[in-house]
Amino acid sequence: MVNRSLQPQEIEVFYILPALRRDLALALKESGKSQKQIAGLLQVTESAISQYMSSKRAASVPFDDAIKKKIAQAAGRIVDKASLTCEMQKLLRLIRDEKIICKVHARIGDVPEECRVCFE
Repeated sequence: MVNRSLQPQEIEVFYILPALRRDLALALKESGKSQKQIAGLLQVTESAISQYMSSKRAASVPFDDAIKKKIAQAAGRIVDKASLTCEMQKLLRLIRDEKIICKVHARIGDVPEECRVCFE
C-alpha cells in the first residue's frame, strides 16, 4: 500500500501509462515488429521494451480483455510520434471512462469504498 494519497494523474503516470506501454509493446511484438522498432514507435528505450516483454516492468496493472482488444487495435494505428500521442490519449479517455483508475487506486492505496471523488 502507498503511504500517501495519490491524485488520479499520479495513478496514470505511475501505473496506467507504463501498463499501456507494456500492452502496446506486446501487441506490436505480436504484429512482427522488432524490439528496436517498438522502442522507436513508443518513444522509450530498448531496455524498457525488454522489461515489458519479461514482465519486469509495469506488470501490476492487468487490463481486462475488452481494454486489451482496444490496445491491440491502437497498436496497429501507431506509425509515428503523432499517432502515438493520439492513440494514448484515446486509451487514457477509455480508461477514465471505465474507471480503471479507481480500481488501481483502491488496490494500491487507502480509498473509501465506492469513492467517486475524482469524477465529481
